[in-house]
Amino acid sequence: MSENNQGFKPSLGLLDATMIVAGSMIGSGIFIVSADITRNVGSAGWLILVWLITGFMTLTAALSYGELSAMFPKAGGQYVYLKEAFNPLAGFLYGWSFFAVIQTATIAAVGVAFSKFAGTFFPILEINDANAIHVVGEFSVYPAQFLSIVIILILTYINTKGVQGGKTIQTVFTVTKLVSLFGLIIFGFILAAKSEVWNANWQDAFVAKSNIKDTTDWTGIGGTALIGAIAAAMVGSIFSSDSWNNVTFIAGEIKNPQKNIGLSLFLGTLIVTIIYVAANLMYISVLPLNEIAFSKQDRVAVTAANVIFGDVGRYVIAVMIMISTFGCNNGLILAGARVYYTMAKDGLFFKNAGTLNKHGVPEWALWAQAALAGVLCLSGQYGNLLDMVAFVVVLFYVLTIIGIFVLRAKRPNAERPYKAFGYPVLPIIYIIMGLAFCVALIIQKPIYAGWGLGITLLGIPLYFIASKQSAKE
Repeated sequence: MSENNQGFKPSLGLLDATMIVAGSMIGSGIFIVSADITRNVGSAGWLILVWLITGFMTLTAALSYGELSAMFPKAGGQYVYLKEAFNPLAGFLYGWSFFAVIQTATIAAVGVAFSKFAGTFFPILEINDANAIHVVGEFSVYPAQFLSIVIILILTYINTKGVQGGKTIQTVFTVTKLVSLFGLIIFGFILAAKSEVWNANWQDAFVAKSNIKDTTDWTGIGGTALIGAIAAAMVGSIFSSDSWNNVTFIAGEIKNPQKNIGLSLFLGTLIVTIIYVAANLMYISVLPLNEIAFSKQDRVAVTAANVIFGDVGRYVIAVMIMISTFGCNNGLILAGARVYYTMAKDGLFFKNAGTLNKHGVPEWALWAQAALAGVLCLSGQYGNLLDMVAFVVVLFYVLTIIGIFVLRAKRPNAERPYKAFGYPVLPIIYIIMGLAFCVALIIQKPIYAGWGLGITLLGIPLYFIASKQSAKE
């Protein structure tokens, strides 16, 4: 590969940046995770509150990140912010976790979701015992997983040919899925909403209940059990709302980044939050609560679409999800490689990741990301990937927002074209809520949250190995 000496070229405007924010956030989650949320909290009021809490946290974090993106408008985003606020080790731990868990596992989970819904049209892609290619104990391999890998490879190849191809895919697919989601919500309210369903769902709307595993029965919860249930429920909503920060990773390719990154963060997260809350209000108006909680394979949107459009509904949703996940993975793939590029430039990642090809993109880093995401596709453990990703990602969001306070103290006179909205109150609220979520999740789901933490901490010895190697060079 030939190095582009001019580095990244600013070629993305505000609309492109906003589409990357919204497009990277909206994948398959909004069509699926409300089932698990409902099983955890057991009422319409708490279902909506979980989405509102997540939306508040996402908007607060996005508005806070605006200050950091304006201070450090260069490729690498969160990795750079943590390095500048704390030290290179903090940045490396994020970059390592980003590569090992956050970005690659998210790409894998979204890819598997694409393939699962492609099974609506091609039964061979359905994940069931009949379609298993290879089974070893609890580990099974299905054709859907290989399709997931193929999609990731295709999108990676497109993005190695320059940012313009990825930009076009992102804008077209994001606009399409925003329009289709708004359409689904509007048709749901107009064609299928029933007052008796709505009223029944809102009766005792804030009496929290938890589903008794492997049954359709419920048990009342409160106090610490309710906090744990909310944390478990928020795994899905946080995963669905995550990746909004991807736009900060490609700051070097955005025009007027000091202004446009912060504005795109706000606009993108606001649009998606409104859509997510509206979609769940539509679900509540169309489906009894038990049908939301126990939708087949958690496909709440399919169940709702069958009520709205009849038998053709499942095909409508399948197409929507395939469009949504394809566009989402494009944004994740495009942005993620820029983090590894910046780490490599600092001597903390594979040297080849720090080179740009003739199209001005980090091709080696893109293929390395694709390789690991492909391996994670074969795990097939969608829910387990979510538990690991949600814990690690919120932990680093909290640390990064703490970094705003650190930088205000360390560099009081630094130029800040934009300052965090609601500082210090809103950032403090986010930190408290984020830490509460992480503690509750590691209590509620210790195995996979613990795996996420363990993978992050593994970065400590790796950092010193990488630093020592870099010093020799």
